[in-house]
Amino acid sequence: MKDLSKPIKKVLVVYLMFFVILFSYIGYLEIFKADDLVNSQYNQRLWDRRDEVIRGTIYDRDMTVLSSSSLKDGEQIRVYNGGEACAQFLGYLDKNYGITGLESVYDKELSTKDLDLLDGVSSVFGEDYEMPKGYNIVSTIDFELQTYIYNLMKTYNGAVVVINPSTGEVLASVSTPSYDTNTMKEDWDSLADSPYSPLFDRASSGLYPPGSTFKMITAISSLENIDGIEDKVFNDNGKLVFNENESLSNYNGRAYGDIDIETAFTKSSNVVFGSLGIELGNEKLKNTAEKFYFNEEIPSRDIEITKSQFPTLKKDEKGNIAQSAIGQGEVLATPYEMAFIAATIANGGKAMEIHGVKEILKSDNSIYKSVKNKEDKDIIDKEVSDKLTVYMRSVVENGTGQNANIQGLDVCGKTGTSDTSINGKDIMDSWFAGFSKTGKTNIALAVVIEDAKDNGENAAYIAGKIFNYSSSIDLD
Repeated sequence: MKDLSKPIKKVLVVYLMFFVILFSYIGYLEIFKADDLVNSQYNQRLWDRRDEVIRGTIYDRDMTVLSSSSLKDGEQIRVYNGGEACAQFLGYLDKNYGITGLESVYDKELSTKDLDLLDGVSSVFGEDYEMPKGYNIVSTIDFELQTYIYNLMKTYNGAVVVINPSTGEVLASVSTPSYDTNTMKEDWDSLADSPYSPLFDRASSGLYPPGSTFKMITAISSLENIDGIEDKVFNDNGKLVFNENESLSNYNGRAYGDIDIETAFTKSSNVVFGSLGIELGNEKLKNTAEKFYFNEEIPSRDIEITKSQFPTLKKDEKGNIAQSAIGQGEVLATPYEMAFIAATIANGGKAMEIHGVKEILKSDNSIYKSVKNKEDKDIIDKEVSDKLTVYMRSVVENGTGQNANIQGLDVCGKTGTSDTSINGKDIMDSWFAGFSKTGKTNIALAVVIEDAKDNGENAAYIAGKIFNYSSSIDLD
């Protein structure tokens, strides 16, 4: 008689392996993915929970209503008073298209039942029952400033980020083109198919070559790593030659002659800063960039910011190293990144955690929780930040950033033009990153305008308008 024990054992081993794999996967989901699954926009139980509560209101920093909910014929309606100016920052909430922005980050609080004992009693007896309301959110943005910037930018594709350097509060976050969240459902197909990507948040997720605004990082790295850099004289003849096939030229081929680092920064000399990149080498320049969170996530409790990128290059890639030192090649940055750099310099080298919410309130607007600033982090010495401040002030007074110069305000900044290619078309984006040292509230900002072809002049002009306007309103 044939022995059946061996094939039976093999089958049992196979089944045992399947059970081990199955339970391992269940354990993995339970331990590592439980929160993601529970909070997934496709979890119907979450939508049911949201429908049990009148969703909380989102305010600006001065308690202007930006988004709110009410009942109409038994259905909850979300109204976005922030309009197109706030669309990407606030995000949207829709059963078909999901949830984004602050609506997503603070979904739990906005849909948390704010009940007291009497509410519970009335619900049991059915007398004068009112649907419970969720917690309210006070954001850090100033709606007046946000709207002003949106109106400045709405004819461009681009983004603006404005930060309070001493607190890390986001005072404005604008991405254009935008959309009307109130009609998003009806407009979805045209929005999704638009070549201009209005649903995309360029401020937090747009990755652009930062161009000469990156010279802030190269200047910092040079001051920290090259002895006697401030006394060094560079001969700028308009072109830096690497070999017979590769070279780097200044904008429009300008030659500046014998200049120091401050003048090179003021004039935005590619020749000098390309040579500084080669002298520093990839490792030192990359280390400085990474102190400002290139290749990492910028610390933020409630804004999802795409990682900016700085490459790892070999020592003999001199052309690529020089390109990286002027914010070209494989260097990519978000507007939040460049505003963060400017804010850190403005704050004496101390970096504050970026955040978009001040307080969480109960339904009666009494404080449930205040969002406290996390401790600052020293990224660079104050002596270095003070020197950069002088350089950046010179750019606005005497150099490429004069369009941002506002009488009565000590505006400091750096312009940039970044070269890239999209679908075979050469694109030149216009950049300005900087800060003001005087005014009711000091601000730091970054402006990027896509395909501007203007050596940063348009971005500097927009920045100047923002500095001037912000100095006249209360941002405390």
